[in-house]
Order: sequence, then structure tokens, then C-alpha cells
Amino acid sequence: MVVQNAVETTGKYLRDFLKAESAGGIVLMVAAFLALVVANSSLSDWYLSTLATPVVFTVGGTGIEKSALLWINDGLMALFFFLVGLEVKREVLTGQLSSWKQASLPLFAAIGGMAIPALVFLGINWNEPENLAGWAIPAATDIAFALGILALLGSRVPVALKALLLAIAVIDDIGAIAIIALFYTPGVQTDMLLSAAVVFVALLLIGRARIGSRIPYVILGVILWYFVLKSGVHATLAGVALAMTIPLTDRNGEKVLEHMEHGLHPWVAFLVVPIFAFANAGVGLLDIEMSALLAPLPLGIALGLIVGKQVGIVGFAWIAEKTGIASLPEGISWMQIWGLSLIAGIGFTMSLFIGNLAFASPEQIAAVKLGVLSGSLVAALGGVFILRAASKPAA
Repeated sequence: MVVQNAVETTGKYLRDFLKAESAGGIVLMVAAFLALVVANSSLSDWYLSTLATPVVFTVGGTGIEKSALLWINDGLMALFFFLVGLEVKREVLTGQLSSWKQASLPLFAAIGGMAIPALVFLGINWNEPENLAGWAIPAATDIAFALGILALLGSRVPVALKALLLAIAVIDDIGAIAIIALFYTPGVQTDMLLSAAVVFVALLLIGRARIGSRIPYVILGVILWYFVLKSGVHATLAGVALAMTIPLTDRNGEKVLEHMEHGLHPWVAFLVVPIFAFANAGVGLLDIEMSALLAPLPLGIALGLIVGKQVGIVGFAWIAEKTGIASLPEGISWMQIWGLSLIAGIGFTMSLFIGNLAFASPEQIAAVKLGVLSGSLVAALGGVFILRAASKPAA
């Protein structure tokens, strides 16, 4: 009975998660479409000037001044990374990644899905040294967008395939977080980083004591974000660090982490990520010639997302299955894995985010947007086509 209740509870959380992410993915698509419309209309000057507007926040004589765009990318996205951290911790401790049997297939698929797209990008941009910093852009998968696309297919997509995509995307997020921390942190101020470490240790002690109140986590989390921002490490990583300190349960047995995760999901899915998409997806297309898509930077990103994800995910999953390291979930075919690999080629949110870290030049950022948008669009359309064909009843 206890095991049955645990399985039912886990299934409920998974269904709720997939539902929230799917709906959020649809809102994300709308926000990205609106950004493209506005950026290519008479409102484009207003759009760009609004994002460049300085916003100052001061407390006790100490303040932060950033453009509206950077407040979105450094501030709001910290909530997104906090949610990602909560999801990762829960999956590792109690979910899809809690045992080798469950984690082996998505682990191998995710490794291939990150490594091969990066190699495709590097191969195309090898003779363009100014572009090489963008190697990690096509390695990312946008789980909200991907699950939103799967939601449009309805019952054609089995829950097991959605769960596999979720597990791959979670591992992909772990990889993206590590990449940002290791490769996109240009310089570090030691005093601020030490201050952040002190706050982090305090949060760890509170979490270890299984304190259920949200107040200390919120207050110290904001302070942690400030110190990480000032240290030179990207501020969004403070969200991940904070998530690692949240206990699964408090002293009374209340599921603190899961309640935080479910409480934060609607805000991130329907506010934070759509705002990020609207602020970052706007690229002027009216003056762009088709030949621009063939430039090394956008082409490397697009082919990394389209070709690299397919080769990496399907290839590594096939090797894992043939060597006996992993096995396909029951009822899942290789054609469905192929369709999933294309859906995983929707990089969008994380790809755009890494692109903003990799480049400062407006021309390069515009090229990144072009590559991410075109690659994600082709991957989405291809994935839908393959999954619809894979789900047709046998003749």
C-alpha cells in the first residue's frame, strides 16, 4: 500500500509538471512570436529603447544600475535557474534520475545531445575564431518549449516518451549550468565570492536543520544573488546554489522542496520565461537576406540543433542500448526516439541565454538569434512530423 501510494504521488507530480510545462511552452511560443512581430514593425524603436532603459535599485546607498534587458537576464532568470535547481535536486534524489536503471538511457542520450551539437558548431566555425565562444549554444534544450510542442500532439505521444524527454532535459540543464560556471565566468572578485560562500554555508545549515519557513531562504537568497552578481560569476547561478540548500522535507514531514517547486512553476512558466522570450527573441528580419543564414555563426547553431541533436541523442542512446548499459522504455520505438531527438533540438531559452553570455557584439547576438530561431523552428517541425508518423496505427 505504501509503495502504491508513493507511485501514485510520483505519477501525480509528473503529470502536474508536464501539464504546467506544456502550457507554459505554448505561452512561450506566443511571446516569441510577439517579439518577432514587434521587432519587425513600427514599434521596433520603442522595443529596443525600452530594453535599453536604465533601471536603478538602491538600498542604503548601495545600488545596482542595469538596463531593463539585463535585469531580466540577470534578475528574473535567477528564478528560472532556481526552479531548474529544484527540479534537478528532486529528480536526482527521488525521481527519474534516482537510480542507474532509470538514469542510464537519458544520461547517455543527454551527453550525446550536448557533445555532438557543440562539435558540429566548432566544425563549421573552426576558421572563425571570433565565433568559437558560442560552441555551447546548440548544446541546450528548452524543456518548456519542447513539452509545449509535445502537448500539441496530444495522446499521440506516450507519457513514457515525455518522461524520457524530461529526464534528458534535466541532465542537459545540469550540463548547461556547469558550462556557464566553468566557461562563461570571465573574472572573479574574491571578496564578493567569499561573501557569497558565507551566505551559502548559512543556507546549507538552515537546510540541514530542515527549517520549513520560506522567509530565511528568500532573504538570504536575495543576498546571495547580490554577492554572486558583484563577484563576476553569472548571477543566475545563485538560483541553482539556493536550490541545492532547500530540504526535501521539514521537521514536520512537509514536502518543502516539492511545494516550492509547484508554487514557483506558474510564475516561471507564465511570467518569467515569456518575459525573457519577449525581450530576447526580437530580431529584425526585414533587412536580412537568406544568405545570412549561411554565415558560419547562425549556420553552426542551426545545424547543431537540427543535425547534432539527432546524431547525438539517437546515436548515444543506440550505443547504450546495444551494449546493454540501458534499455528503451516499454512501448517506445526508435522512430519515436528519433522524433524526440528533433524536439530536443529546440534550444530557445537556454540557447539565447548562453548566446548573450558568449557575445557582446550586437551583430553576433543578432546572428545567434537568427541561428537559434531558425534551428529551433526546423527541429520543431521535423519532430512533429516524425512523431505523428511514428504514432500512426499499423496498416
